Amino acid sequence: MIAIRVPDIWELELFVAGRPAPQGSKMARPIYRGRGSERVFTGKVAQVESSKSGVDAWRSDVRAAAEAVWPVNETLDVPLVVSLEFVMPRPASAPKRSTPPASKRPDLSKLCRATEDALESAGVFVDDARIVTEYLSKRIAEIGETPGCHIRVGRADA
Repeated sequence: MIAIRVPDIWELELFVAGRPAPQGSKMARPIYRGRGSERVFTGKVAQVESSKSGVDAWRSDVRAAAEAVWPVNETLDVPLVVSLEFVMPRPASAPKRSTPPASKRPDLSKLCRATEDALESAGVFVDDARIVTEYLSKRIAEIGETPGCHIRVGRADA
């Protein structure tokens, strides 16, 4: 068993304010030619992403925030430890004296996927396959707290 420790010093630490949005699942759809009884499968398949609205804006916010603090010519190509803490908007129906767990949609893995892709496109790391340890959490914002995501990226070999 290999133990990966949390880095003492993170390479990147930032908070991205906004509404975290999940990246949808990808589905393969067959492409047909013709109509009715003449409809024939072409042998080709189109990849369709079922992302809901908001994922493009979220990815764009994360990318812009990362690019603002990350050096342009420095892309991490080492084993990585990533910590993502999603702070979801507080629903109007939430109690005023306590904060319930964020156990409803969107699911955590899809939030993570959208955020990782944005960090990769910002040039923070070469590929999200370099992530060997990941700490994920999702919670509802406390009263008066700004929704968004606390992001930390560090070297696993540090």
